[in-house]
Amino acid sequence: MTTPATRPPRVLSRDASIAAGLLALTLIPSVAGAFRVGEIAAGAPATEANARFMEMPLPVVVHIVGALVYSGIGAFQFLPGLRSRHIGWHRFAGRCLLVPAGAAVALSGLWMAAFYDVPPIDGLGLQLSRYVVGILMLLFLVLGVRAVLRRDIPSHRGWMIRAYALAMGAGTQVLTTAPFVALFGPPDEFWRLVQMDAGWLINVVVAEMIIRRGRRRHGVA
Repeated sequence: MTTPATRPPRVLSRDASIAAGLLALTLIPSVAGAFRVGEIAAGAPATEANARFMEMPLPVVVHIVGALVYSGIGAFQFLPGLRSRHIGWHRFAGRCLLVPAGAAVALSGLWMAAFYDVPPIDGLGLQLSRYVVGILMLLFLVLGVRAVLRRDIPSHRGWMIRAYALAMGAGTQVLTTAPFVALFGPPDEFWRLVQMDAGWLINVVVAEMIIRRGRRRHGVA
């Protein structure tokens, strides 16, 4: 039997690489979110950029705290070696931490899209995209829970990967927006939509590739 002490270095290296990549992707959004929560807690002066958060802070605080929990702990749910060695923790974290946190992220995101006064640059197209992403993330979480209750682990894995990929859109959006802003300055409404949607779409494509590769590896159609 392979024990943690004798586990092949390749497995440990793969786990470390996956965790490092996912945590790096969450770094900038996590720092920005923590700054926002600190700003609200300190009662910072309202500005054009933060007025909606200062006037009604609960939804954005729920969204940020949920995202920190979901993205941070969730990064370790996808490590094959860690999952096989600590299946009890995997189940506890999923049931008690990640599903509630993911639902909080999706529901608070939908609430903010519906009721916050967004900047003019976030036009109707981006608002609709946020509705679609929030609804899909919530649906994927429900389907993932349903699958694991039926002991359909491949489907459970797929739905949870899809939900996590949408939640990680904020990290990829840093990569799809920063180079454009650096080269051309702030975008207009159209390019803002393109950059934001590109972040979600990239994650969706990568998620589907990972799911398909996992199914082939385990001989699942």
